[in-house]
Amino acid sequence: MLAIPDNYRIVYLGGGASTLFYEVAANFLGRKAGYVNTGVWSKKAIKEAKRYGEVEVVASSEDRNFTYIPKGFAVPADLDYLHITSNNTIYGTEYHEDISSPVPLIADMSSDILSRPVDVSKYAMIYGGAQKNLAPAGVAFAIIREDMLDRIVRDLPTMVSFRTHVENNSMFNTPPVFPIYVLMETLRWLKSIGGVGEIFRRNREKAALLYDEIDRNPLFRGTVEKEDRSLMNICFVMADGYEELAPEFMEAAKARGIVGIKGHRLVGGFRASCYNALPAESVRVLVECMQEFAAKHAK
Repeated sequence: MLAIPDNYRIVYLGGGASTLFYEVAANFLGRKAGYVNTGVWSKKAIKEAKRYGEVEVVASSEDRNFTYIPKGFAVPADLDYLHITSNNTIYGTEYHEDISSPVPLIADMSSDILSRPVDVSKYAMIYGGAQKNLAPAGVAFAIIREDMLDRIVRDLPTMVSFRTHVENNSMFNTPPVFPIYVLMETLRWLKSIGGVGEIFRRNREKAALLYDEIDRNPLFRGTVEKEDRSLMNICFVMADGYEELAPEFMEAAKARGIVGIKGHRLVGGFRASCYNALPAESVRVLVECMQEFAAKHAK
C-alpha cells in the first residue's frame, strides 16, 4: 500500500518510538546528525541522539511555539543523517510533502503512517509506534533501506542493532504477537476499503469539515499556519473575547458524547485527533456541537 521498494526491509520491534529515538542514533550517529525541531517528540529524539554524537538542529519552529513546519533550510552534506517528525500530535502540524535531502533522511511517522501517500524511496528509514493508525501500543515498526545496515557505526548490544532484527525477520526474540496480529488485521481492513488513496481521501474530508468550521465559527480559531495543518490532530482554541467559555464548551461536548478533545497542557484549548479509524460522523457531531454553541453565545 505504500509501494515500498524491494531494497527496503520491514521490522517489528517491542516498545514504541521513544525506544527508537536512541536506537536510531546508536546505530547511525557516528559524528554528527541533523534534526528538525518541530515539537515535543522532536526534542525527545534530539535529547537521546546527543548521547551518541553531535546534533545540529538545522531548523526549528520553536520560535513561534511550533505552529508551523520549517521550510527552505539548508541541509549540511556532512551529516550522518537528517531526522524529522512527520506529524506533531501536540501542536497539530504535519509535513504534507516528502522533502528531498542530500543525506539519509529518517522520519518518525508514528502518528500519520498510512494516513496519506508517502514516497518511501526518499527515506533511508521510516519508523514509529503503531498505536495511532496500526495497532495497540506495544509494537513499533521500522522500514529500513538495506544499505543503511552498512552504515551502522558501532558495536552494539544485540537487541539494539537493527541488523539483528532484519536478519532474523523480527523474531530474534519473541515479538509482541498480539499487536502484530491486530496490525495485520488493520492492514487487511485498509486494503479492503481501497488502500492509502481512499483513507487519504477520507482523512482530508474529515479535516476539511472541522477546519472549515473552525475558520467560519466566530467562537473558535485555529492555532497553526493553515498550510501546515495536520490531518490527524486538529488543534483549536476559543477566539479572543470568548476564552472564558472554554469550560462550558467542554461540558457541552461531553453532553453530546464527545470525549478526549482537551488540548495538551502545552497548548491548551482543544484537540480533535482524527486518526484513520475515526469515522466522519464523529467529526460531524463535533461540528454540530460547535455550531450550536456559537448560536447560543456569539455576540
